[in-house]
Amino acid sequence: MPVQLSVGLPVLTINHGSTFMVTDLNGEIAAHSEQGVFAEDTRFVSYYALTANGQPWTRLTSAATNYYSALVYLSNPELATEEGIVPAGTVVLTLARGAGEGIHEDLDLVNHGLTSVRFNLEITLRSDFADLFEVKDHRFVRRGRIVSEWDPEHQQLRTSYRNGEFTRGLAYTVDHSGAPPSYANGQLTFDIQLAPGERWHTCADYMLARGPDHPTPIRPCFQLPQTTEYDVLQQAWLARATTLTSTNEDVGRLYRQSVEDMGALRLHDHDFAADVWLPAAGVPWFVTIFGRDSLLVSLQNASVYPRFALGTLQKLAELQATETDDWRDAQPGKMPHEIRYGELAYLKRVPHTPYYGTADATPLYLITLHEAWKWLGDPSLLRRYREVALRCLQWIEEYGDLDGDGFQEYRTRSAQGYQNMGWKDAGDAVVYPDGTQVPQPKALCELQGYVFDAWLRMAEVFEVLDEPERAARLRQQAAGLQQRFEEQFWCEDMGFYAFGLDPNKVPIHTVASNPGHLLWSGLVRPDRAARVVERLRQTDMWSGWGIRTLSAQNPAYNPTSYQCGSVWPHDNGLIALGFKRYGFAAEAAEVARDVIEAATYFTSYRLPELYAGIERRPGTYPVQYLGANVPQAWAAGSVFHLLQALLGLRADAPKGLLYVDPELPPWLPDVQLRGLSVGGAKVDLQVWREGERSVWDATIREGTLKVEQQAWQPWAVDGTHR
Repeated sequence: MPVQLSVGLPVLTINHGSTFMVTDLNGEIAAHSEQGVFAEDTRFVSYYALTANGQPWTRLTSAATNYYSALVYLSNPELATEEGIVPAGTVVLTLARGAGEGIHEDLDLVNHGLTSVRFNLEITLRSDFADLFEVKDHRFVRRGRIVSEWDPEHQQLRTSYRNGEFTRGLAYTVDHSGAPPSYANGQLTFDIQLAPGERWHTCADYMLARGPDHPTPIRPCFQLPQTTEYDVLQQAWLARATTLTSTNEDVGRLYRQSVEDMGALRLHDHDFAADVWLPAAGVPWFVTIFGRDSLLVSLQNASVYPRFALGTLQKLAELQATETDDWRDAQPGKMPHEIRYGELAYLKRVPHTPYYGTADATPLYLITLHEAWKWLGDPSLLRRYREVALRCLQWIEEYGDLDGDGFQEYRTRSAQGYQNMGWKDAGDAVVYPDGTQVPQPKALCELQGYVFDAWLRMAEVFEVLDEPERAARLRQQAAGLQQRFEEQFWCEDMGFYAFGLDPNKVPIHTVASNPGHLLWSGLVRPDRAARVVERLRQTDMWSGWGIRTLSAQNPAYNPTSYQCGSVWPHDNGLIALGFKRYGFAAEAAEVARDVIEAATYFTSYRLPELYAGIERRPGTYPVQYLGANVPQAWAAGSVFHLLQALLGLRADAPKGLLYVDPELPPWLPDVQLRGLSVGGAKVDLQVWREGERSVWDATIREGTLKVEQQAWQPWAVDGTHR
């Protein structure tokens, strides 16, 4: 039997809505770490330890049993007591936790010894109420005052924080205890006495106050399982989503985990309806609303459940900027990047209220609106967001193009603004060939592709809205952009497109993954596509676990960095779609194979936000990036894009059509999609290999739909050939 490897961070993470808890594998929260209990960008618990007579327990095993619960089995060390020595392993402590509007935990002890035991079970718990940004950066500034008090009558430890009008509080309440605790020196102590075979139980609620109330956690005792309204919503999501089966079990497991994670990241506070919602970007650092992330995740989920996009479209429309605000990098019509609710945002020490430092969310909104219409077939969607779309188009022309040269550039105006405003938004992500940083303003190549795609998609939208003159103008703008782009961004010496243009409009001759997005957008001139594909497949870019963000030949390359040589699954998903669009199906399948095989090494088939770009060799495995979010929405959704590329799926619900163009590789001999929604219809699609050919069959389960085989093609200058 081969050795089964499982790569992942040495932590337990559970989450529900905006609440999440990160502990070590013992279920404890280490001091001076990034662990804790969090909600709405505040850490409510910064330290948690379990001891027996002051000695740490020994972990037997631990695991997250699903996205909102974790189970830890511990045993006692050797204990010296007044009654004698308690041998190690005599008592087993089971720690069970569930997240939901706070945290509920159960502690259960069993004496497996032949004699009675007596010892102190101690829980040490502290709160720092640090802002999430401070936790991530390991830079803490004490601004307010923390007060703790023990209420013996209600067996409740209350800790409160106040800084002016900003208040947060934690109430840790013990209940159903076999022995009431005492409290001293920041520690709860239970006097435990157990006869042979005797059991002891207590439970506790972490009630997290963001105002005057301490809401009770929704999860009951672990011994009393109960289906909550949120479980019903998760079950409904799983029932609605397209299901996948395949004889390649790895693909099936990855797909099912990704669907599960999409629901696990649901931000319940921002639900518009039972089936209109949006996910957080990722746990632990991005449990909030994002512009770019939410839009790309909506695009990824089109073939899983096309109504997924509705929550994103609605929420971002509500947050679309209406005025200029330099502190927040806001301009009329611009879509937000990120919103935060912690102390630093409340005090306006950070501009995330929301912050608008993204150059790509605005065109991506238009792309998502069009794609949602293509899958849903509902023209009222276009009418509902017509004004929002017009404001996006106006921003692209008036503010996205800083100097009127016809290209999209970005430059922050905020004292705390981002140096980089594309999807690679790390401060060191955009570099020259010598590895030095490119200063602002910058015109990244993929921004031009997004705008090109958005203009042509919107031309189709305005034709439907009976505005042919506006549609014609958008097509004319797109044609002009395509010509200018080829003239200025193509680098013949590299056989590749420039990473971007620097402040002097000089092409940045850096080889990076960004031009792969141009293939997805359909901007690349068809006769140059093969050279782009081939350059991305060279060994300095192709790690064997996916395409790197930056060439290994660049002096700034670091395979374990955030965006200077790492591998991002969502990036590879978009590139695979681009390969397929230009007819490079075998190359798209290679990208899919690498990322899917990487997923098999990660715990529970959960693809992390990113992983290291270290070269794949026999006997190796993908290397974890320590700061990666897991689960992370667009990492989970990357498998949907990879499968869309392999199957050639495109919807045209307004015309009652689903296009397929499958080319399955040998490692994926068959795929069955059930309940695929297009407009008001549902279809089951079976695809399998016969020799070297891929054949398919479709069964319409509901409604009326025609399924046709047709290849996806790049945009023509006149906006046709999708």
